[in-house]
Amino acid sequence: MKVQVNEDVLAYVEADAVPEAQGSTNPAGPDGPQSRNSVVICQAVGRSIFTSSVSSAAGRVGFLLQKEEGKEASCPVLFIQLNELFSTPDGLQWKQTARWIKFEEKVEDGGERWSKPHITALSLHSLFELRTCIKKGTVLLDLDAHSLKQIVEKVIAMQIDAHALRPEVRKKLMSVLLRTPQHHTTKSQLRRVAELGAACCRDKARNRSDPGAEISEAPLKEQLKNQFQKKVPAEAEVSNILVGEVDFLEKPFIAFIRLQEAVGLGALTEVAFPSRFLFILLGPRAKVKAYHEIGRAVATVLTDELFQRVACQAQDREDLIAGIDEFLDELTVLPPGKWDPTIRIPPPKCLPSPHKRISMHLREWKSHCNGNVSAADDRHTHGHQPVSEELQRTGRLFGGLVKDIRRKAPWYWSDFYDALNIQCFSAILYIYLATVTNAITFGGMLGDATDNMQGVLESFLGTAIAGAVFCLFAGQPLTILSSTGPVLVFERLLFSFSKDYSLDYLEFRFWIGLWVAFFGLILVATEASYLVQYFTRFTEEGFCALISFIFIYDAVKKMLSLADSFPINWDYKINDVTLYGCICNSSGTGRSGLPPVGRQQGLEAANWSLLTRTECLRVGGHLVGNSCNYVPDITFMAFILFLGTFLCSMMLKSFKTSHYFPTALRKLVSDFSIILAILIFCGIDAILGLETPKLIVPSEFKPTNSQRGWVVFPLGVNPWWVCLVSAVPAVLVIILIFMDQQITAVILNRKEYRLQKGAGFHLDLFCVSLLMILTSVTGLPWYVSATVISLAHMDSLKKESTTSAPGEQPKFLGIREQRLTGLVVFILTGVSVFLAPVLKYIPMPVLYGVFLYMGVAALNSIQFMDRIQLLLMPAKHQPDFMYLRHVPLRRVHLFTLIQMLCLAALWILKSTVAAIIFPVMLLALVGIRKAMECIFSRQDLSWLDDIMPEKDRKEEEEKLQRSQEKEESDSEDSEFMYQEKGPEINISVN
Repeated sequence: MKVQVNEDVLAYVEADAVPEAQGSTNPAGPDGPQSRNSVVICQAVGRSIFTSSVSSAAGRVGFLLQKEEGKEASCPVLFIQLNELFSTPDGLQWKQTARWIKFEEKVEDGGERWSKPHITALSLHSLFELRTCIKKGTVLLDLDAHSLKQIVEKVIAMQIDAHALRPEVRKKLMSVLLRTPQHHTTKSQLRRVAELGAACCRDKARNRSDPGAEISEAPLKEQLKNQFQKKVPAEAEVSNILVGEVDFLEKPFIAFIRLQEAVGLGALTEVAFPSRFLFILLGPRAKVKAYHEIGRAVATVLTDELFQRVACQAQDREDLIAGIDEFLDELTVLPPGKWDPTIRIPPPKCLPSPHKRISMHLREWKSHCNGNVSAADDRHTHGHQPVSEELQRTGRLFGGLVKDIRRKAPWYWSDFYDALNIQCFSAILYIYLATVTNAITFGGMLGDATDNMQGVLESFLGTAIAGAVFCLFAGQPLTILSSTGPVLVFERLLFSFSKDYSLDYLEFRFWIGLWVAFFGLILVATEASYLVQYFTRFTEEGFCALISFIFIYDAVKKMLSLADSFPINWDYKINDVTLYGCICNSSGTGRSGLPPVGRQQGLEAANWSLLTRTECLRVGGHLVGNSCNYVPDITFMAFILFLGTFLCSMMLKSFKTSHYFPTALRKLVSDFSIILAILIFCGIDAILGLETPKLIVPSEFKPTNSQRGWVVFPLGVNPWWVCLVSAVPAVLVIILIFMDQQITAVILNRKEYRLQKGAGFHLDLFCVSLLMILTSVTGLPWYVSATVISLAHMDSLKKESTTSAPGEQPKFLGIREQRLTGLVVFILTGVSVFLAPVLKYIPMPVLYGVFLYMGVAALNSIQFMDRIQLLLMPAKHQPDFMYLRHVPLRRVHLFTLIQMLCLAALWILKSTVAAIIFPVMLLALVGIRKAMECIFSRQDLSWLDDIMPEKDRKEEEEKLQRSQEKEESDSEDSEFMYQEKGPEINISVN
């Protein structure tokens, strides 16, 4: 809200506030400028530099907030409606002119449409007028009334008894206040078109808004059908504001009413919700729009969460005045002439948490009461991350595993029925196609690296079995298991080593897998997942960026390889089109070695030119011509499908923030964005009919390599000592598995995702260790958490508020935590062998486009990419990131460069013969992050990263930090830390 200050404010404030200025001294005299300024400061500011005590207003507010602190129920959302009294040819009539939930919407001139939501712009004079109205008017708190008529009768009777109102105006005042108001209801587009096309509907509208009719005590039909009700939370209450001018009053009729129980007031409100507050202001003719501005001031103050709590708990008039004084205390000034008051300022994308602001007021008041002013400033605690419950050590064998099982068991059945939502259906289709593509890609690469000892079918079968078992029993079922790049590197090195030393690869791998499972169980028993707390944002972002770049690199690499299979004729010239050709020639010897004469039986010489390429090669002919190796359009078309799928997915995913179409349709398109993109470009490919490479899945259930079976025998051709030596490479594998699994788990369980069912670090590692035994015995690929696909799974299951105030961004509510989507995905992956006739129509470039989208989406979710962009951006164009306010830019760049060097080192190790030490390098990231504490201050690291735990931290400090975070648990991402500031209010002095 913006507030303007008129020139007569100071004089008005002086007249009203001098009696309350408790003996302030003024060396310049009662009329001097210092007196005037001092009065304004004392009136508008609760905390003064001339006194260390809390103002009486702050004391009252703090006392009221403390009374409410123990109560779980918070104040409901308020829908605020401003009705103004207008003079029409038919008489006086109430008309709705504005409404608020969080931001203001005005009825535009002509009454045909609502304005865009905007931050309210007020004059400061109207706020002081409101304060005077509360001070001098009638205040009724917890009034027991059940209709507007009862309320009006009681207020009028009280003012007559107090000799504030003449008895002879009772009837006129009752008649005016009980007139039926005219609402500007929100209608659907179809309904508006129908009303515009039917004149009778307009006549009915006039009859319905008869200004002389008494207000109905029951909601009207138009109220019940109002489309705007979808924007208002179901538990909301209404505040009605009635202002206007009448000629039969000599002085203002003012009343502020809080009802004991929220009741429906019939046709008074635009929406059929119960009313809690009423503010009535009627009076003689005043300055232009004076009553209108006071009404807007009341509405704006009631939109403030702090004042709402004060209004709900107030015991008398002074409590309300104290709430207004605290509201004034937090105003922010805009200098005159630096902004245009006629501009409607749009709502910000992100607002500070009101709970943080209220809790800060309460803590500050308590600290003053306890005589400890410095305790109010708790900004030094930023960056401290207390050990979460999931990572607290029990000191018992398998103690962490037992706690994980006990924590997750009560949620187990809800993990299935919580999936009954159409959003989960979209997630299943999206993640299924991503998982199938990943299984085919890594299965093909495994087949190339291991001479098909592990191929595409083994990849499908292992993905289905391991993934389904993990989703059924893991602690974090949103995790998607898959073969990953680091595991593939190790498999390639292991096969090469086995081949060089004449060892049986699957048997050698079997013993390594058993040792890995054994080491994994030891880590679970000793609660080694406790070490996860040392994985800060630095380590998480480095690993996530590496996996994301692998996805992007593999997608682009696969597309570039199409130029080899479908070469482009760069020498093609349209003028030489008559010279191009390709025919089948019978001369020469066929591949089978048979003479061409034997192959030509039944074929005439002229028929050779009619053979297709496949038929020509089959009968022993060979192709002759300068266009025989030219494959028209395939590669370029594949790139169109690849980039089109990626760009279409990005566009449709962001469609929910578009200004077109209803909210429900935008959200539906956004949820199904990936599926729609795939269907669109599959349709384009089918229409054009080009032979682009298609998705090929195994159609027979048998090992890819006929020399192997489905069970690996432990004691075969390898020497007996291999089972002991296998422990050495198993150490490297368990480091890789532990780092890969737990870093992904930390990323998925960050507090930004607001998971409600808790994590299961020990249980997840336990399941992966047992699955290692199963996959080693059956000769299937090893599986671990896939970072990028798991992040895509989480992103597809984000929950947002269905009701949001106009102008307010939908609130992120968390993730739809359940087991069913992952389970169905892996079951579908297992039966994909039987879906081959359908899947063969999906072009591979489309799926590679999905891979590219997942990699880019994962990169966009980390702060690391934002800081890389800062390296290329002039300071004046840099976004206002919170860490840039507290950390020098050169330190931010140094932190980013260190991360980039670590990422480059990981990439080089992965791609060279040194890949065997890749797991150790992952572990070294934690040591590098610890060493950075010698370069960066603790303050810098608290903003750029997380603070690593310290053994010597006091237990009391940890408990204090936990209690503070509990109060602020519903805050925004850690990226947008709360700043100590008031409601979004600015003052411009004209």
